[in-house]
Order: sequence, then structure tokens, then C-alpha cells
Amino acid sequence: MEKSDIEKMKKEFQELTERLGQPEIINDAEKLKEISKARAKLEKLIEKSEKSEKLEKEIKETENMATNEKDEELVNLAALELKKLKKEKTKLDEEIGILSGGNTELAKNVIIEIRAGTGGEEAALFASQLFNMYIHYAANRGWKINVLDSSKTDIGGYKTAVFEINGENVYSTMRFESGVHRVQRVPTTEKSGRIHTSTVSVAVLPQAEDVDIEIKPQDIKIEFFRSSGPGGQNVNKVETAVRIYHLPTGFAVASQESRSQLKNREAAMKMLRSKLYEIKKTEEEQKMSAERKKQIGTADRSEKIRTYNFPQDRITDHRVKESWKHISGILAGNLEPIIEIIKEKLK
Repeated sequence: MEKSDIEKMKKEFQELTERLGQPEIINDAEKLKEISKARAKLEKLIEKSEKSEKLEKEIKETENMATNEKDEELVNLAALELKKLKKEKTKLDEEIGILSGGNTELAKNVIIEIRAGTGGEEAALFASQLFNMYIHYAANRGWKINVLDSSKTDIGGYKTAVFEINGENVYSTMRFESGVHRVQRVPTTEKSGRIHTSTVSVAVLPQAEDVDIEIKPQDIKIEFFRSSGPGGQNVNKVETAVRIYHLPTGFAVASQESRSQLKNREAAMKMLRSKLYEIKKTEEEQKMSAERKKQIGTADRSEKIRTYNFPQDRITDHRVKESWKHISGILAGNLEPIIEIIKEKLK
């Protein structure tokens, strides 16, 4: 990005700041929200653009040093530094592209659905581990997490867990986690020591906003019921849980995490909106070129994308044919090495 572009953004930022102080804006909640959002986005864009400009200078200086330096050890150090700087700048420029409107979908927040598949209780326990992995990874990134719905088993596993992650470029980072995750290990309940294979499906949906999807009141049916705990027992005497049916598609979503009926209704609407947005997105993708469809296919959540082999302490991603050791550390939230390689190879 040129220096003149940054100066233009700074001028626009100042104008938006001044508008926020105008009485007609302060008294218009919608306008206030709109301008505040645009100002916050511009602030991030200026910050990242200035950092990218600084990195560009550092890259040129390091390249000059590597070219003119005669000491072999210093040349090797410069080469390592250059690789690091270029990687950082590539990542930063991608974020700038997203923020500046190149692909607004990649900047969206996400709703993640984790569902235990084949393997009964063992699959549910692994679903719980994946849930915790994503929660810790999101916390490490400074993102905010909000659980929308969950169904636990008696021994602490998850039949389902649905949660939203809000933060910067979340969908851009998390979109390739969609798919079937397979685990191979000896279950704690297995007495003979046999290795079992279980599966968990993960769906990463870009969180749709009101402007993305319109849901007409006549198209939905809302039911209220008592929330339940592990094993299905009722834990609330009041019908605070909410289930929403979308009549045109037959979709049904539910939320029972909050004691507030209103909050559960809002959560269920978020889930429904994102599901409908995914349908709309898929229909649009089917109209694209064969090459584009091929790329989208690599993230199809019906595919087995990753295997967690506990006896060999190895995680393998089948799409990029790469493996990583130290499963316990990755499940504790150290997911960055996997995500970086997958983003690089599948984008």
C-alpha cells in the first residue's frame, strides 16, 4: 500500500471521528453504530498498513545486508531473518486485503458445530477434547467465545457443542477446520487394550448478519421447552430453552445454554441465520468455475480431513499430507503450526 493511501485513510479516520461527535449522529443509534464500525475498521487498516510499510523497509535493508556481507555466518543469519520478515509481511498483507474489502466473508466471525459421530462415548469424549482445543486456541488469539448450545454425556463427553467465536479474521483462520476428525486410541473404558477408531464432525460457518440473510416471521415456528442436563434429565422447571423451525427448508436449531429465554432465542436465531447463509453460499459456489469448486471441495466437511493417532503421538492432515507430533500440546490449544501450513497450502 502506497504512503499516499495511508494518508487518505488517516484523513478519512479523522473525518469519521469528528462525525461521531455530531448531535444528529449521537441521537441516531443505527448511524452511530455504522460510523463507529467503519472507524474501528479503518483504525486497524491504518495500523496494519503502517506496520507493513515498516516491514517492507526492513526486508530491503536485510536483502542489502545479505548481498553485501562477506561473513558467511552473517549472510546465513540475514537469510533466516529475511524468511521470517517475508512470512510476517505476507500474513499482514492478507489481513489488509481482507480488511480493505477484498473478501469480506473471510473477516466474519464464526459459529462452530462439533458433533460426535461413530464411536459412542469415545466419540463424545473426543468431541469434548476438540471443543476445549478450539476454546483454548481462541483464547490465546484474544478472541471471544460464547457457547450457544451443547448436549453432554454422563461421563463428560459432548454429543454436540455449538459456539460462536468473535474476533479479527476468525473465519479466515478457522475455515479449514471443517470436516471429519478421526481419532485412533485405546478408550479408557476398553479393558482388552484394543485400539478403537472414532469420528467427530466439525462445521465452521461464517456468522451471517441481518444484511446477509432475511428471515421472515411467517417462515419460522418457535417452541419453548425445559433445558436438560447430562443423560437428558430436566435441570430447569421453567421453559427457557428455545427451538426454532425454519419451515421452507425444514431446518431446526435449538439453544438451552442460558437461563434467559430471550438469550436462547437470540442464540438460536444466530445459528439458523448462519445455516441459511451457508446454503446460499454453497449455491453460489456451485455456479463458479471448476477450479474454484475444486478449491472449495478441499474444505468439504463430509471429508475425513485429519487423524489423531494417540499410540504414535501423531496428527496427520490428509489434505496437505503433513504430520505433527505432541498431540497433548495441540489439543491444549497449540493449533497454530497446523493452521499456518493448511492456510498456506489450501488457500
